[in-house]
Amino acid sequence: MVTYILRRILLMVPTLLGAVTLIFLVMRLLPGDAALYILGSDEASQLNKEALAQVRQELGLDHSLPVQYVQWLWGVVRLDFGTSYWTKQPVIEELAQRYPMTANLAVLSLLLSTVIAVPIGVLSAVKQDTFADYAARIFVITGLSLPNFWLAILIILGLVHYFRWLPPLDYAPFWVDPWLNVKQLVFPAAATGYRLSAISARMTRSSVLEVLRDDYVRTARAKGLHERAVVLKHALRNALLPVITITSVELLILFGGLVVVETVFTIPGIGRFLVDAIIHRDYPSIQALVFVFSVFVVVVNLLVDIIYALLDPRIRYA
Repeated sequence: MVTYILRRILLMVPTLLGAVTLIFLVMRLLPGDAALYILGSDEASQLNKEALAQVRQELGLDHSLPVQYVQWLWGVVRLDFGTSYWTKQPVIEELAQRYPMTANLAVLSLLLSTVIAVPIGVLSAVKQDTFADYAARIFVITGLSLPNFWLAILIILGLVHYFRWLPPLDYAPFWVDPWLNVKQLVFPAAATGYRLSAISARMTRSSVLEVLRDDYVRTARAKGLHERAVVLKHALRNALLPVITITSVELLILFGGLVVVETVFTIPGIGRFLVDAIIHRDYPSIQALVFVFSVFVVVVNLLVDIIYALLDPRIRYA
């Protein structure tokens, strides 16, 4: 197991290298010039060539692509992602300020979705083809059908119309005021986590139904165990393996939904920062954000493999 983990950590290096190389090339191949954008001009306008050259020199865009790429890689190794073209602040400081809010929202969304999805999925499987099962199916289908941005707008409209509630201008960090933080983020977390809960509930139902038909479950029942012990102690533990897989995949997609939800609810997280960086052609910020997302993806995949081995001792990694 230890050898497997070390091997996976070493494989992270070429994976992350490929990700940062790809985003670097894509950003340079896209049409438009960051220097022209900063000067408030476009390709067709008449512009002072000296001013344009000076801005490109300040941004480091006057070097060749290989030189820019090597400078970017050396900065990544030193965790120096450069200075934002837009805010004029070091990118690492911008990420440090915004990442806790995004992580807070993601964790709260995941907790809400898990607390809702697993009981609904288990209940739907145990009460198959009953009213509870049909109600759970409606919940799942609705969650799969509603886009995050549309649900977020509906939540805001409903809260404004009935409760005169608007998204706050300043969000309280969790470590400063936990209760206020939860109250402020519960609606964005619900908009983000509803789809995740629907997918997890659907997978939980299918997995529990399959496990309940296995021989060891029938043996447990034949021994006279209570149905609750059979479901929770014997069936659910093995049924959670595919649920963890789909949850890890959806957790990665969750960050894409956070970009929309943070924009709608004006949450100062890295999702909203990414939107602003794209609008302003902020190369260093976009490259740093993609690198952070890539690190998150490979770490989550590694954690899922470790959880597999903990939940099911039959799984062994050579």
